Amino acid sequence: MKAAVLKNLGEAPTCDEFQEPVVNEGEAMVTVRAASLKPVDRQLADGSHFASPRELPVVCGTDGVGTLDDDRRVFFGGTRPPFGTMAERAVVNRQFCFPVPDELDDATAAALPNPGVSAWLTLSYRAKLKEGEDVLILGATGVTGKLAVRIAKLQGAARVVAAGRNPQVLEGLRNSGADATIRIDEEDEELREAFAREALNSRFDVIVDYLWGRPTEVLLSALTKKGFATVSGETRLVQAGESAGATISLPAAVLRSTALTILGTAGIPPREVLAEALNKVLALGAKGELKIETERVPLAQVDRAWRHVQSGTRTVIVP
Repeated sequence: MKAAVLKNLGEAPTCDEFQEPVVNEGEAMVTVRAASLKPVDRQLADGSHFASPRELPVVCGTDGVGTLDDDRRVFFGGTRPPFGTMAERAVVNRQFCFPVPDELDDATAAALPNPGVSAWLTLSYRAKLKEGEDVLILGATGVTGKLAVRIAKLQGAARVVAAGRNPQVLEGLRNSGADATIRIDEEDEELREAFAREALNSRFDVIVDYLWGRPTEVLLSALTKKGFATVSGETRLVQAGESAGATISLPAAVLRSTALTILGTAGIPPREVLAEALNKVLALGAKGELKIETERVPLAQVDRAWRHVQSGTRTVIVP
């Protein structure tokens, strides 16, 4: 079968012949119709992810949309190495096959679940967002960040502040629920003032951080109290990405002057939690409440797509 085959870490996969998968007990064979190309796929392939493959070659791709033997269309993940989803066929754990609403086309059904479910669970499962709370999305102009703005509103946030670099995308996010926007490409002092201005009552209830690095350092300095003050509530910051830097400098005063809890996304949640979030995201996508921009690329051109990163749009590989 044809597949996106990774032969060496740090190189782009190429469309080559790969062995046919054989189904084991508890697994299903999927005829793949579309598979999204995500940042995690690139990280796995370049060796920078903690779960990068240790034995090569492998087929790239972590999830996708396809049909089972009975022609049911499903979103699926949990492929068994060395098989991935960017191929004509994939073998997967049956427990990680989920029905797809008829209203969603293959490209949208392949592209929406990963960032949509990630944003949904980051807000509800990790940050435990409550109705009426204020939210800051740091890195709101990326694929997942844009969905997080909308999802925060759908989950009942009273006020959502979107921070990112792209001014056109930031302006468009007002139609998705952003009550205010912040451009993070400002000088440090201007950015610090913007964070402090938008943090009503001197804090946000929830911060979802897709950036880390310098923007997070400036944000935390803006939230740091300059003297003894009464604590009015907790800020929960969920670290969900590192597109602006892998590390930060964290002064002790940040944690000692304000009620700040820093959380990670913490990997894959229990299946029932994941399934519930996926069903909600797919249903909202089918109703047009959640949208994602996609670009379809044939499997034969996967190496070109791998090297071309288009901000705000999710590439979908089509066998």
